[in-house]
Amino acid sequence: MTTALTIDSKATPAADWTFAIEGMTCASCSARVEKALLKVPGVESAVVNLATETAQVHLTGAAAPAVLVAAVEKAGYHAKPLVNEADRSAASAARTNEWWPVALSAALSFPLLVQMGGMLIGADWSLPGWWQFALATPVQFGLGARFYRAGWRALMARAGNMDLLVALGTSAGYGLSVYMLLRHGQHGMPHLYFEASAVVITLVLLGKYLETRAKRQTTEAIRALNALQPDKARVRRNGAEVDVPVAQVRVGDVVVVRPGERIAVDGVVLEGASDVDESLITGESLPVARHEGDKVTGGAVNGGGLLAVRVTAVGAESTLARIVRLVESAQAKKAPIQRLVDKVSEVFVPVVIAAAFVTLLAWGFIGGNWEAAILNAVAVLVIACPCALGLATPTAIMAGTGVAARHGILIKDAEALEVAHKITIVAFDKTGTLTEGKPELVEAVAAGGGRAAFIAQAGSIQAGSEHPLARAVVEAAARESIQLYSASKVQAVAGRGVSAVVQGRSLRLGSTRWMEELGVDTQGLADRAKALQGEGRTVSWLADVTDSPQLLGLLAFGDQLKATAQQAVHSLHEHHIRAVLLTGDNQGSANAVARQLGIDEVRAEVLPEDKAAIISQLKQGGTVAMVGDGINDAPALAAADVGIAMATGTDVAMQAAGITLMRGNPALVADAIDISRRTYSKIRQNLFWAFVYNVVGIPLAAFGLLSPVIAGAAMAFSSVSVVTNALMLRRWKGKA
Repeated sequence: MTTALTIDSKATPAADWTFAIEGMTCASCSARVEKALLKVPGVESAVVNLATETAQVHLTGAAAPAVLVAAVEKAGYHAKPLVNEADRSAASAARTNEWWPVALSAALSFPLLVQMGGMLIGADWSLPGWWQFALATPVQFGLGARFYRAGWRALMARAGNMDLLVALGTSAGYGLSVYMLLRHGQHGMPHLYFEASAVVITLVLLGKYLETRAKRQTTEAIRALNALQPDKARVRRNGAEVDVPVAQVRVGDVVVVRPGERIAVDGVVLEGASDVDESLITGESLPVARHEGDKVTGGAVNGGGLLAVRVTAVGAESTLARIVRLVESAQAKKAPIQRLVDKVSEVFVPVVIAAAFVTLLAWGFIGGNWEAAILNAVAVLVIACPCALGLATPTAIMAGTGVAARHGILIKDAEALEVAHKITIVAFDKTGTLTEGKPELVEAVAAGGGRAAFIAQAGSIQAGSEHPLARAVVEAAARESIQLYSASKVQAVAGRGVSAVVQGRSLRLGSTRWMEELGVDTQGLADRAKALQGEGRTVSWLADVTDSPQLLGLLAFGDQLKATAQQAVHSLHEHHIRAVLLTGDNQGSANAVARQLGIDEVRAEVLPEDKAAIISQLKQGGTVAMVGDGINDAPALAAADVGIAMATGTDVAMQAAGITLMRGNPALVADAIDISRRTYSKIRQNLFWAFVYNVVGIPLAAFGLLSPVIAGAAMAFSSVSVVTNALMLRRWKGKA
């Protein structure tokens, strides 16, 4: 039956689409759907996930969604675009509620199973042959019709899948029983095998139902995040407070949040103060104080104060929506190890059918027992289900990324999750990553002239800058009531400092390296600078280069280390990971921080453009993660094997990183690596058991050591056990 469409068949601009795929039962199914999508002109990439039963497709301007749906239909499956969360929830609920076929099939199969139990204890509880036929037939062709339909579609597509194996196997057992009933029914009751076909179908249906329920638990993190979004918001309009749907709230509106309510939007506090619980968003266990001017995140719970919040982001641009997209993206994408599974699944079903055929011929011609030959061939077909192979990787990734998100660790894609388990070196940026990123001016030493005039010149250069050091100088000038001058020709020089013209003088404020390049003699204050750097202070110099380079003085900044920085390095050492400090700060300050935290290696006075090159050097000695939060860290984050960005930093850094830490807590780095290692371990365990079921089961079935019923039970158990093993990850708790 073809799915009804309401999609415009015209070509659409480049876009990402998500489709619900119906009818997939094993790894070979998802591989075939993926191939069908990739063959459509205009499809740049397609990733099909068996666990979520979805396909994520990136289209160029030459393709239309309706064409993709048609391609999936031609491959023997059904596709439906998922436009919003309601579509996703409906599709998920429909899959989960399919319990009645299992119950009906079990009720019809139970009398047949009872007679088989009697045989095991030497009792004859056999039902009359035609009664057995009456019970088994509706199971075989009614409740088992799904296997025939899907198997036929696979056959027409010149491919194989689990449904084809089940249909062939149970049909052979059922057909043998009908033949024996018709031939020998009037001359003594022979042993029939209706129970084998009926019970196998029941077990497969039960296994798929349990598997679906278990898979639903792996997506619990997404549902929990979506549940954080309130349906309505209280907005001030025309002097009154009115409740409106969240979809009607606009940027710039003022939303009123009462105590105990969930904040509906991202915004900035205009009025009031309160403690806000952001635990389900950032993983932060304790409420955080929010006052006028502070940012609040949609989905957080307001504490005891009334807040008026000016809206800064709504809908798809909100923090919560972006988090959901990141988690969904990670759960939908394939890990590199999945490529091996895809290659195996392409040839698995044809190999199994060939093995069953060989088993049939061997037992028939060599053993002379065609009845046993058919039953053993049926057992081979039934036990060799590739379901577990297809579920091994995606279920572990879904569970791992979901539990990580609940602890404030957002993993952008499955590749980052897989690679992170191999990390042996972590390179940290200093400012804003290991430190609070809120430096204060602790000392200003003028080379000549008054201190106030010196601070006025330094502050004037940086009055319009958002750099943390610049803000520290301006705030110090304000505290001391020092009047700043207007500056012109202000220009930031990456990795060095800033230049400007103040009161007709050409001034330069920046690093020691820049002073050396400019030919500025800093020897007069070198001893003081060295002493300050030994205390962990960051030193900047101010020089006048109008005529000849002349030193005006030095500025020393203190930036407090984060309370969790030492724990972060210690946790990495527990995982046998080396910590490296990679900073543009001076050598003395960097060394002082490294000593205090126990960092193994220091690379100081590094220009932003050189950070990526140093990361490449470090990669020669192992798998490297880079942790940073600023724009200047983006190249290094991209160059590392795994980039880890602080959500408290810039959007550019987060875009370049594979993992984002929702709290500015460097100790989460070790947690991210730990959950990666545990997830990858689950993937390997799942793949091991999935292969073992088949490597051990197929020969046992071929040699007549497994009945079709036992084979069916083992096959169903293999899929359920793989998903259940992945769900064990939900118990994980980070240390940060």
